[in-house]
Amino acid sequence: MNNSTTDRSLPLGGRRIVLGVTGSISAYKAADLCSKLRQAGADVEVIMTAAAARFITPLTFQSLTGHAVVSDMFAAAEAEAHVEVARRAEVLVIAPATADCIASLAHGQTPDMVTLTALATRAPLLVAPAMDSQMWEHPATQANVNLLRARGVTFAGPETGRLASGRTGAGRLAEPAQIAGAVRALLGGIDGDLRGRRIVVSAGPTHESIDPVRFVGNRSTGKMGFAIAEAARDRGASVTLITGPVALETPFAVERVEVTSVAQMLAALETATARSDAVVMAAAPADFRPAQPAAQKIKKTPGDDSLTLALTKNPDIIASLPGGGVRVGFAAETHNLAEYAKQKLTAKRLDMIVANDVTAAGSGFGTETNEVTFFHADGRTEELPLQSKYAVGHAILDRVLALLG
Repeated sequence: MNNSTTDRSLPLGGRRIVLGVTGSISAYKAADLCSKLRQAGADVEVIMTAAAARFITPLTFQSLTGHAVVSDMFAAAEAEAHVEVARRAEVLVIAPATADCIASLAHGQTPDMVTLTALATRAPLLVAPAMDSQMWEHPATQANVNLLRARGVTFAGPETGRLASGRTGAGRLAEPAQIAGAVRALLGGIDGDLRGRRIVVSAGPTHESIDPVRFVGNRSTGKMGFAIAEAARDRGASVTLITGPVALETPFAVERVEVTSVAQMLAALETATARSDAVVMAAAPADFRPAQPAAQKIKKTPGDDSLTLALTKNPDIIASLPGGGVRVGFAAETHNLAEYAKQKLTAKRLDMIVANDVTAAGSGFGTETNEVTFFHADGRTEELPLQSKYAVGHAILDRVLALLG
């Protein structure tokens, strides 16, 4: 099923995901992953090894999914359960995957329900390893991982961090949100309608230095740009995200380029858009910067109750870019929305501009939703209802796809 036809507010709406859980102390995180997949709209079935059931009960997953959990093919209510589950899967995710599980997968061995199902399925396989760093770094484990990668298996993690032993090293299970992102990226790469396309997205504010500890900026959090980047990734695009200073995690499989100033953002966008099919300028770069930033922290002077700060105009980033393919801009306004948006549409040589009133409830900086109006270069106007920023991102990409032909 093509994800581009599903409910845009549910990234995995209607997708059938099989989650395999093996015997690791991090098995408790699989419950969080299962919940996140369900919240994203997926129909999840869980299979477990006997060892996994000693760390977390099958009832936990049955409660989360509404499906019976299979851990013993001989005790399953469904005949040849491993084959039937394998056929239903659009993606098989094994999280956590132990060193023993990875070894079995690499060599076609089937000691349990998880590896048995993996051998029977035609669905893509996503593996999220979890083990002690010494086990992960062992040449045998690395050889098995390389063998599986050569066969097309996707890996999410492991991460470097605190392990169950109390030591720090590589082998920590990737966070559930990252694994869920890997599932979405994997499916987008299979049937997404932006496969083979290169999309560049800018996000967040810029900070223009007043002195080493102060800056001129704005209230942008980057949420809109990050949502667009995730939507493009979920549709199979190769995504480069140019972001100012924000407190957001990098979406899985999205290339992140961090910048601080307008000058840095412009340089990064010039490089990224040299081969892009489309650029979506969702960032809120500062219009002005201090004309002469101080080399040292500006100190308060006794008796002086004011500070005059001379500002100079920053270059207009999207207007300065020579190309980039389909060009989409944003207009975050507080009044005269249509007038200002139309002016920017022409001045910045855009194919479309996305305008929103940042003073409207649910539509300002830092919100999870947005209410926008699309102004097109051909004169058309489209008003969208208040919806999630992720759904707005898909609406933008629908128009980009139409322009790409």
